[in-house]
Amino acid sequence: MVLRTLQQAIRAVATSDGAGVKLYRSIGQSAAARLDPFLMLDEFGTENPDDYIAGFPDHPHRGFETVTYMLDGHMLHQDHMGNRGDLRGGDVQWMTAGRGIIHSEMPQQLEGRMRGFQLWINLPASEKMKPAGYRDIPAADVPAVVLKGGGSVRVIAGTLDIDGKQTPGPMQGLSTEPLFVDVELAPRQVFRQALPAGHNAFLYTYEGDVSVGEPPRVLPPRSAGILSEGDQVSVIAGEGGARFILLAGRPLREPVVQYGPFVMNTREEIEQAVRDYQAGRLTAGA
Repeated sequence: MVLRTLQQAIRAVATSDGAGVKLYRSIGQSAAARLDPFLMLDEFGTENPDDYIAGFPDHPHRGFETVTYMLDGHMLHQDHMGNRGDLRGGDVQWMTAGRGIIHSEMPQQLEGRMRGFQLWINLPASEKMKPAGYRDIPAADVPAVVLKGGGSVRVIAGTLDIDGKQTPGPMQGLSTEPLFVDVELAPRQVFRQALPAGHNAFLYTYEGDVSVGEPPRVLPPRSAGILSEGDQVSVIAGEGGARFILLAGRPLREPVVQYGPFVMNTREEIEQAVRDYQAGRLTAGA
């Protein structure tokens, strides 16, 4: 057993996206801040409707997957394929842009807290032009595992593996083999999880604080903690407890060329995506 250590902390920076939604971006704030196959992680969380009410009107994507995980609030997804999904607390939306999708994500509340995450996961070159896909995962379909000591884990993708007991999440069989879990720990509680040795992994604390590895190293709040190589991670919650998401995935080791909502392998493919969008061909065959 090789325990992973905290190798790097990428502090989230305040930014905005869509029609002015305020958020914090850690992974993906620059090309140097990616972690193959993860392209971007945004945290959004506010009780001020001015920070989110304009939402994300119709916009395109090509070449990757988006995962929206809602903690609080109500968001409506609609896309060119006719999909319509209501996202509320605990719900997940897993969207494969593939060769092209045009969608919107708009708040369905005028006040109150809106909080959650959006994650971008790259697709291998062989899958970037496959048909678009969409899946709604209601909160009731996300397994929740109670930990000894009072904490709990929600398993969104991949398989939770604690002390040899495995709990699969609803998303399985993807080429990047992602693990996506949401962990809540009691004060000073220890969490250990097996991770595939060849996968890249990071965690992001959104409540409280944690220490990672042995000897423990503190992860600053609102930071993506990049983990070293190994086959297990150990996390200790601070005095007030903690909540964090843990992600791992098989690296693709392919060139990444991004232009806004398009992520391909070459500049020529990006230019083609722009031409397709401008000509109304982005979603053809999707």
